[in-house]
Amino acid sequence: MLKIGEFSKLSRISIRMLRHYDEIGLLTPETTDPFTSYRYYGEGQLVTAGRIAALREMGFSLAETAQMLDNWGDRQAVERCLLARRSEAETVLTAAERRVRLLDTAIERLRKDEASMKYDVTVKTVPERYVASLRQIIPSYDREGDLWRLLCAETAHLHIQDGDPALCTVVFYDGEYKETDVDVEIQKSVKGAYPDTKHVRFKTLPAVTVASATFQGSYDQITEANAAVAAWAEANGYAFDGLAFNIYHVSPHETQDPAQFVTEVCYPVRKK
Repeated sequence: MLKIGEFSKLSRISIRMLRHYDEIGLLTPETTDPFTSYRYYGEGQLVTAGRIAALREMGFSLAETAQMLDNWGDRQAVERCLLARRSEAETVLTAAERRVRLLDTAIERLRKDEASMKYDVTVKTVPERYVASLRQIIPSYDREGDLWRLLCAETAHLHIQDGDPALCTVVFYDGEYKETDVDVEIQKSVKGAYPDTKHVRFKTLPAVTVASATFQGSYDQITEANAAVAAWAEANGYAFDGLAFNIYHVSPHETQDPAQFVTEVCYPVRKK
C-alpha cells in the first residue's frame, strides 16, 4: 500500500487533485484509515492514475474521463471516443494554423515596402479551350479539393492529355459569398475528345477577355487581389461582364507549401 504522498510522487498527480478525485469518486483509495483519515492506494491503481492523467491531457473533462474509465473494458467504445476527440483536435489545429498563416502574412506585409504590396492588373484574352469540367454544390470553399479528386478518379481510365496551355480553373456561380452550400465548377483544359462520365462533362469554352491579377502565396490573399482588380476596372473604365474564375498555376497538386501557390484571379470585363 502507498501513502498519498508516495502515490502522488509515483503517479505525478498532486495531492490536492488526488483528494479531489477521491471526493468525486474518480479515483478512490483502496483504504482510508477511519481514525486518521489517511488515504492508502494500491500499486495497481497507478495504472488507473496514468489513464486519468493521459485522458485529461487529451482534453477530456472529469465527467468524460470517469465515463471512459467505466467503459475501459469495451475497447471499441473507447476507440470511438478517442477518434472523436482526435477529429475535434484536428479541427482546432487547422483553425490555429490558419490564424498563424494570417498573422505571418500580416507581419510580412507590414515589413515590406508599400509598393511591393500592390497587385499588377492586366487585361488579356483567355483563349478558347476544351475542358473536363465538374460542377457540384460543396459544403464550403475549402472542400474544393473533393471535386478535383473526383474528377481525377472518374477520368483516370480515359488517360486524358493536358491542354496547351494546361489550365486548371474554378468558377464560382453564387452571386454572393456563402458560408455553406457553395456552387462551384472546376475545369481542366485537355487535348482530344472524350466521353462524359457520371459527373465529369467535356465541353468547349469560348475565348474571354478578363482583367486579372496574379499572386504567390496562400489563398488568404484572394480578397486583396479581388479588390485590386475591382479598383483597377473602375479606374480604367471597365465593367464586369461574366462569372469570375481563378486559374491555379501552382496549386496543392504540385506543392503542400502555401507560400509556393501561384493563383490568378480573373474577371471577365468589357469597356463601359
